Amino acid sequence: MVIDANMYWIPESIFTDDALMEKFLGEVPAEYGWHGRCEEVPGTDGKKQVVLEKPEGSPNLNYVQGDYVLSGMLADLDDAGVEKAVLKVPGCHEWMSLEMCHLFNDGMYEYGQKSGGRLIPLAVVPPYGTPDSIAELRRCHDELGMNAVQVSAHYGDTYLDDERFSAFFDVVNDLGMNVYVHHTPIPAEYNSFCAYNNVRRSYGRCVDQGLAVGREVFSDFFVKHPNIKMVHSMLGGGFFAIASMMFPQQAKKTEAVSRFKSDSGETAQRFREHIYFEMSHAQPWGKVQLECAVKVLGADHIIFGTSYPVRKEWLTGGPSFVQELDISEEEKEVILSENAEKIYRI
Repeated sequence: MVIDANMYWIPESIFTDDALMEKFLGEVPAEYGWHGRCEEVPGTDGKKQVVLEKPEGSPNLNYVQGDYVLSGMLADLDDAGVEKAVLKVPGCHEWMSLEMCHLFNDGMYEYGQKSGGRLIPLAVVPPYGTPDSIAELRRCHDELGMNAVQVSAHYGDTYLDDERFSAFFDVVNDLGMNVYVHHTPIPAEYNSFCAYNNVRRSYGRCVDQGLAVGREVFSDFFVKHPNIKMVHSMLGGGFFAIASMMFPQQAKKTEAVSRFKSDSGETAQRFREHIYFEMSHAQPWGKVQLECAVKVLGADHIIFGTSYPVRKEWLTGGPSFVQELDISEEEKEVILSENAEKIYRI
């Protein structure tokens, strides 16, 4: 079995319901530097798209009408030879209100039911310890059967290790839910990333993930929440630096100045026990980099995911690309299905 652990979803009704579109765009936070609009896609017969920019004039997210139709999604899964997919929100977690999250959770649950269990939704909830947010988290877990929650790598300029999120993750920990950490297009400090589109939309995401992973591991996040496993997209942004360079060993000789924080190995152990990676997506990494990731991280920490429908070929050609890697058949099976089954309890 092959599982795509990163299939995006938004309600198609957002493009046809003017009031819903107005509400959705009204939640885009200008105070965070985001700007959103709805427009026609050039060269189409009136097809709409939502364009989200940060800063204004620098597009980072595009949601296109027709990309989230259930029949089309299932047909593309069939074309790719993928049995199941995990439904996630494409980047707007950072600002969605509780009311909007409730609507998205119900919509993803409905798709899951209509798909015969092929689409597995993850809960989306503002990660604040308010009674209403906690109630929605429990509803998703207890009533909708969602076994994991999806969050943004940061909210505004605040990353997940901040104390303001602790009460929320206390409940996530108690419920035994794991967490998918979605990359945001650019990190909290982003001025140097704005000038060039690919630097902003691709490398900016990598920087954001690397910051998020480092803050989670070096803080006391996993001391407080020992049951949580975090899945980071885009192989954590820079798996080679995170897994090796971020955890320097004790110096063999005493030096006048110790430039790196080192410990007895507990920080690296947290990384191994709690941090997993979804590749988001195979082809752009390339064969050499993915084979390197397996050597550095281990196949047991890498999960197949495609970011569908950003580029449909990442789904339709993704499984075969992984199959062509110079790794064992057992490692391929672990990456393509077994890790997702374990983390998301599929």
